[in-house]
Amino acid sequence: MRILFVHQNMPGQYRELLAWLVGQGGHELVFLTQRRDHPDMPGVRQVIYRPHHVAAEDAYGLSKVWEEAAGTGYGAAQAMAGLRDEGFVPDIVLGHTGWGELLFVKQVLPDTPVLGFFEYYYRARGGPVGFDPEEPPAATAPFLLAARNAVPNSAILTVDRGISPTLWQRDTFPASFHDRLSVCHDGIRTDRLGPDPGVELNLGRAGRLTRDDEVVTYVARNMERTRGFHVLMRALPAIQAARPKARILIVGGSGASYGRASAAEGGFRAELEAEVGHLVDWDRVHFLGRVPYEAFRKIVQVSRCHIYLTMPFVLSWSLLEAMAMEATIVASDVAPVREVMTDGETGRLVDFHDPAALAETVTDVLARPEAHAGLGRAACAYVVAEYDFLTACLPRQIAEINALVPPERRLHL
Repeated sequence: MRILFVHQNMPGQYRELLAWLVGQGGHELVFLTQRRDHPDMPGVRQVIYRPHHVAAEDAYGLSKVWEEAAGTGYGAAQAMAGLRDEGFVPDIVLGHTGWGELLFVKQVLPDTPVLGFFEYYYRARGGPVGFDPEEPPAATAPFLLAARNAVPNSAILTVDRGISPTLWQRDTFPASFHDRLSVCHDGIRTDRLGPDPGVELNLGRAGRLTRDDEVVTYVARNMERTRGFHVLMRALPAIQAARPKARILIVGGSGASYGRASAAEGGFRAELEAEVGHLVDWDRVHFLGRVPYEAFRKIVQVSRCHIYLTMPFVLSWSLLEAMAMEATIVASDVAPVREVMTDGETGRLVDFHDPAALAETVTDVLARPEAHAGLGRAACAYVVAEYDFLTACLPRQIAEINALVPPERRLHL
């Protein structure tokens, strides 16, 4: 099969599917992306495109996102036209709809089916906006969010079908979208995860950690409000007071992936350090920055308690991966987390807004690891059954692709 993948940050949600297709052999795979430092993937032709237009910094706020998306979409369409003129006409296009890359695909490839990835529909209620009382939304927020949704509103008319990775994410979209959107997660390779009782983590001068140590872990792309970094930091003094041997490992960058960046010099981390720093034993807190995947895996495997905090927003791969590693997880009691985790069965859920409850629950997990060990085993079993790439998610993805292509072009497991 000839497949065109489109995602500005290759490989994005297509990491596992691409690897499987390459391993299967016999397919012509082209990936259209803006990312110049993309990972080298033998068997995949990587094509860089540029947005045709970028909105000015002072562009009108209510149309700026659409202006950016239109420029991105036209740039991607020009690259698609170049591929078409070279003779590459795909049997199907798989692409993310969030940045406008698919807006004009049908103007270039009118007869090619398009399966779009719909990640999130912005809304003024029920998501991260307005969820944190410390960060009330501006009066213009509902208008700006509605304007952002011009992109998915147009994309749903462009694609032949769409997928969303979780039910909660699908349900952020209007009901009018639902008959064209299937719930189909990108999947994780649980066969490459699992627990490791003998794992060792070397922190250099800070020493070596094993499963015998009281290790608490927190992982996010960036240390920011949407992923509850402030809640974690405010819980640290109580955790450390109750468990004087606990070591806290924090993985994440200093930027802002979602929402506003901190105005403090040094970012949100510096802001929280100024707030609670005098109460924290910094010798037992280790900021590890962004780490390679193998290091992430060891960090979670050595953990006695893994913390996952989020406002109601897109579910992180890291939560499902931690579940697959049989981690004992304390997570935010919000709808997207409840979709994959049940309090007292596969993890512990706490009020996002309550650092004291987070500290109390984490302390209990640290003090009584055997009493909570069953949570990790149950979490792993659930994730393997529902989110394993090879056995659960790949068959669903193949079914979605095969529904759009002729019988002779269909994929086979």
